[in-house]
Amino acid sequence: MTKEQILWEISKNQAPYPLALDRMERISRDIRSDNAAERVWLLEHPPLFTSGTSAKPEDLFNPHHYPTYHAGRGGQWTYHGPGQRTAYVMLDLARAHAQVPPRDLRAYVHALESWVITALAHFGLKGEVREGRVGVWVTDPATGREEKIAAIGVRVSRWVSWHGVAINLCPDMADFDGIVPCGIRDFGVTSFRKLGLTTTLEELDAALMTAWEKVFGSVPSPLREVELSEAALTQG
Repeated sequence: MTKEQILWEISKNQAPYPLALDRMERISRDIRSDNAAERVWLLEHPPLFTSGTSAKPEDLFNPHHYPTYHAGRGGQWTYHGPGQRTAYVMLDLARAHAQVPPRDLRAYVHALESWVITALAHFGLKGEVREGRVGVWVTDPATGREEKIAAIGVRVSRWVSWHGVAINLCPDMADFDGIVPCGIRDFGVTSFRKLGLTTTLEELDAALMTAWEKVFGSVPSPLREVELSEAALTQG
């Protein structure tokens, strides 16, 4: 039996968050009605903050007055910006995806964590998860401190997922000072660059595509470029 192929897309220009949110919502609705393919969408956003359903107003400082948006996903405050690979995952969770049984949200989140951890290992980074702390964590060898390298936030509408993961490649780390990331005050954030790696977005994308097949069992399609604009919202 051949493995199923899943659509992979990429936006090479910074994607305005409201347009990305609208596109995700429309595609997830179309997946639900069998009018669109499941997909992974890779992109970067301009600097901004998004709030999840558990976000606390006191955890937002925003000294640079970046735009803020309510994302509708689970979780708390998250930063997005250049140098961060955001991957939005839109899957029909009413059916199985390799290690993810149908209608099992906990297993789906665990699979997202495993996906990121598997991709990080390609670059010699040991990603880990911690009980009570959302996201993927690494230990900085210079300080011995655990710091977050990837955030995870999902939304599921009638068993179709949207939102996804954000991996810190080489963002401006000072921008994270505008929030308490994911509401966790006792631990910091890190990035590939902060850990001394010069990995490119293209290299990270390739590792994510390889790791996807190992974790979710479907074969990534060749990357299809999506230019996010008002017109793009009418296209699948």
